[in-house]
Amino acid sequence: MIISRTPFRVSFFGGGTDYPTWFCDHGGKVLTSTINRYCYITARYLPPFFDQRNRIVWSKIETVDATDEIEHPAVRAGLQFLDVREGVEIHHVGDLPARSGLGSSSAFTVGLLHALYALKGVMANKPRLADDAIYIEQQMLKEAVGIQDQVQVAHGGINLIEIPCDGKYQISPVIMPLERTHEFESRLMLFFTGISRFASEIAESQIKAIPNKTRELEAMRAMVDEALHVLVGRGSLDDFGRLLHESWLLKRSLTSRISSQKVDDIYEEARRAGAIGGKLLGAGGGGFMLFYVPLAHQQQVRDALSKLLEIPFCFEHMGTQIIFCDPGTRGASYNSGYPMMASVAR
Repeated sequence: MIISRTPFRVSFFGGGTDYPTWFCDHGGKVLTSTINRYCYITARYLPPFFDQRNRIVWSKIETVDATDEIEHPAVRAGLQFLDVREGVEIHHVGDLPARSGLGSSSAFTVGLLHALYALKGVMANKPRLADDAIYIEQQMLKEAVGIQDQVQVAHGGINLIEIPCDGKYQISPVIMPLERTHEFESRLMLFFTGISRFASEIAESQIKAIPNKTRELEAMRAMVDEALHVLVGRGSLDDFGRLLHESWLLKRSLTSRISSQKVDDIYEEARRAGAIGGKLLGAGGGGFMLFYVPLAHQQQVRDALSKLLEIPFCFEHMGTQIIFCDPGTRGASYNSGYPMMASVAR
């Protein structure tokens, strides 16, 4: 049995510039982080005592024989991509709800690939997991997604991701003194709006708007450098909050589907209570909202948003991990042992 643990991510600046439609012509840049809330995938070869060859447990329980009968698109594609021919059992558990703007879909895909590679005795590195997840989501599933989520949840940490026009992204960890990292972390508040949505549907409207939103996207990309300068500098971190506010105003202007009256009301309530800036995470439409709030105003914001669920979090720096590894026996040859970590995927 294999268990993978893959973090969710919080994207600060540059979201939207990681879509191929944009970066292939203009280049992209994203400032993002992972947090200590996770997607867990358990995978094993299914012993030959069951009526069906595959058992997939997510928000529903699937028991099927053929891989192409599996309803869950990422599981079906992942098994096909890695040519897993034996029957498997896969369980998914998440710390936070899906379709909520924290990169949960890509965390699932990366975590699934990590677990399946390990099940096959292959120790896949983080770049391979990110690249494979991008291929599955963009090419096999034809989803309207960028590339920051897969890269970020695979690698972990607080990162600057630069994407040249050829798509060969570069990852640079953001280096800050520990005290400043904790100071920054302590000023971020995360709330769940209670609205779930399919990010790819919102993203499609953003992608269609890209040809007419060049100025806005260029400004959003430029804010990545400004925000990075704030983090690694010695000035007030409150400038980061002000940049978040400017970026949110730009982002919500890209398409009417990014925000809603309920989201706007939540944002304004938080600002009146003392939040300097914030944003709706992910593609938009719902999910989680992040706010930058000075310590002196956090209780007022908490009171103002008392109807919403607050999620405490810390930054995470490990990315996807295999936290349990006992490959055991293959379903196709149940009485024979199976070697652990037989090869490395580069």
